[in-house]
Amino acid sequence: MSDAQAQLLVMFIKAAAIYGGLLGCAALMTLAERKFSAWMQYRIGPNRVGPWGLLQPLADGVKFIFKEEVTPDGASPWIFRLAPLMAAVPAMLTVAVVPIGGEFQLFGVTTQLSITNLDIGALYVLAIGGLGVYGVILGGWASNSKYSLLGGLRASAQMISYELALILGILSIVAISGSLDLLQIVEGQKGTFLGFLPDWNLFKQPLAFVLFVVATFAETNRHPFDFAECEPELVGGFHTEYSSMKFALFFLGEYCAMIVMACLTVTLFLGGHAVPYWADAPWWIEAGAFSAKAGFFLFLFIWVRWTLPRFRFDQLMHLGWKVFLPLSLFNLFVTGAVISL
Repeated sequence: MSDAQAQLLVMFIKAAAIYGGLLGCAALMTLAERKFSAWMQYRIGPNRVGPWGLLQPLADGVKFIFKEEVTPDGASPWIFRLAPLMAAVPAMLTVAVVPIGGEFQLFGVTTQLSITNLDIGALYVLAIGGLGVYGVILGGWASNSKYSLLGGLRASAQMISYELALILGILSIVAISGSLDLLQIVEGQKGTFLGFLPDWNLFKQPLAFVLFVVATFAETNRHPFDFAECEPELVGGFHTEYSSMKFALFFLGEYCAMIVMACLTVTLFLGGHAVPYWADAPWWIEAGAFSAKAGFFLFLFIWVRWTLPRFRFDQLMHLGWKVFLPLSLFNLFVTGAVISL
């Protein structure tokens, strides 16, 4: 086997493993959401399909495949069909540049546990991740339903508002690390800070961390920012008219976006796959450490959903434009001043 063939095979294996893991994790998140909510409300949760209900995501998938597909009268048929893909695919593409583990060898090729490594990885994440809102907006508009349209308009306003705080938070990290390369950002967080803390950006940029984490909730339409769905007001919001696998794709896109945002938070603020106080950990331990950190933020998504009430929409806009945006700009200004001085 030539070097080029070996590298191509290694890239194919990594892509299959990472995307398989992403889709499998998204399926398990649907089960975890129901199990954790049941635990918090003193219920049992899914317990009929398989041991402890572990096969429930598979049963849900089979149900979605065999459900009837309905296209409403007056809907724009092509955009109606395309919107779920536009919502799901960007979240899946974003994970391609996230470094999940360190270097290892496969078929004689030394490679990194990520599908690819871009010099402008942070820029790629922002560019591709921002496309997800188009699926939500177009899905709401193409459904020819006032509820769906309102959900789509709410989602667009919300995502644009909080994406500013998200971008400024990432810019603060890029400023102190001096690179747009996510791998370089992770490498810059190895070692210790103040002699005893892990050298994570969390301790150097605590305000950016808080703003970024809250903005990820708004960007993924998760509680308490789920105004795009908001069942008491909008029936089901932008996906009211969707059924079968089209609805499943919206669902899948939301959970993939949650996983990607958790991975991005870990990469930017919690040292990524770097294991604290262990400089040369094996790649599989680094991958396990990365998964554990990301798992905490995925649990946080669920915990917040079943704990906090939903905001009012005017409170959402006030928080985004009059609190988060000024704080993000202030944080970036102070970061720049400290670096220059």
